[in-house]
Amino acid sequence: MSESVLTDERWRELLRTRATDPEAVRRAYAARRKRPNLLSERGTLFLVAADHPARGALGVGGDPTAMADRRSLLERLLVALENPAVDGILGTPDVVEELLLLGALHDKIVIGSMNRGGLAGAEWEIDDRFTGYDARSLMDSRLDGGKMLLRLVDSDRGTVPTLQACAEAVTELAAYGLMAMVEPLPYRQNDAGGLVLQTDTASLARAVTVASGIGVTSAYTWLKLPSTDDPAVLGATTLPVVVLGGAPSPDPAADLAAWGRTVRHEVVRGLVVGRTLLYPPDGDVGAAVAAAAKLLEAAK
Repeated sequence: MSESVLTDERWRELLRTRATDPEAVRRAYAARRKRPNLLSERGTLFLVAADHPARGALGVGGDPTAMADRRSLLERLLVALENPAVDGILGTPDVVEELLLLGALHDKIVIGSMNRGGLAGAEWEIDDRFTGYDARSLMDSRLDGGKMLLRLVDSDRGTVPTLQACAEAVTELAAYGLMAMVEPLPYRQNDAGGLVLQTDTASLARAVTVASGIGVTSAYTWLKLPSTDDPAVLGATTLPVVVLGGAPSPDPAADLAAWGRTVRHEVVRGLVVGRTLLYPPDGDVGAAVAAAAKLLEAAK
C-alpha cells in the first residue's frame, strides 16, 4: 500500500501514540534520516508549506475552515511528499511531528516555522510574535532551518518588534549554521483597517532590501517572495530566493504561469507552495504537485 494513504489503522495509531507515548516525538526527531544538502541535484528546492493553521489562516476558496480538518491536511501532505520532486516541508511543530510519527520525513528537508503569533485578522496581526520553533530547538531537533514572516506596515508600530525579533532569529540561526528563510511582505492598511498586500515594484524591492540586511550576517539567509514579473524586485538581492505560492486563485493555470515567469530569474532557487497545491479546485493533489514540479524542472 502507498505510504501516502492514511488508512483508518494508521490514523488510529497516530492518535494512540499522541495520547500514550509523548516521548515518541523526540525519538522520531532523532531517528529521521537527514538529507545532506538543502538543494536537490538539479540545484533547486521545492517545499510544501503547512504552517497556515497555527496562524488561524484556515480558509481555502469558499471554505473558511478547510485546513482545520487535520486528517485531511495530513492525507494531502502525504500525497505531496510521496512525489520525489518534493524536497520537503515547511511546517509548525505539530504538523512536522505528526509527519515524523507517520514516517514521512526521511531524506526530506524540514524547515520549521517560527513566528505564528500574528493571528490572521487579529488587531495585533502585525506584531507577529515567535510562538513556534526557535533557533535552539531547530538545531536540537536536527531540522534544516527556520522560516519567519516579516510583514512591513509603515503605519503600524507592531512592525518594529517583529522586525527586531526576525533580526535576532536570523543571527541565532546563522550561529548554528541553519538556513533562515525570511518572508518579507509589504502591506498597507485600507480605510477599514484591513491589510492589503503591496505588489508594486518599489514596495517589493524595498521589502527585499530590508529583509536582506537584518541580523549580524546574511550568510545563511534565504528570501521567500511573491511571484513577480518585474526583474527589478529580484535584482535587489544576491540572496537565494524561493517563490511563495500565496492564496490560490480560481485559475490554477494562471498561478503556474506566474510562478514559471519568476522562477526563471537567476537568484530564484525554487518554490514553497501550500494551499494552492494541497487544495486544488479539482481535488487532485498529486496532479497539482506534479505540475508545479514539472514547471520548476523546465525553468532550471
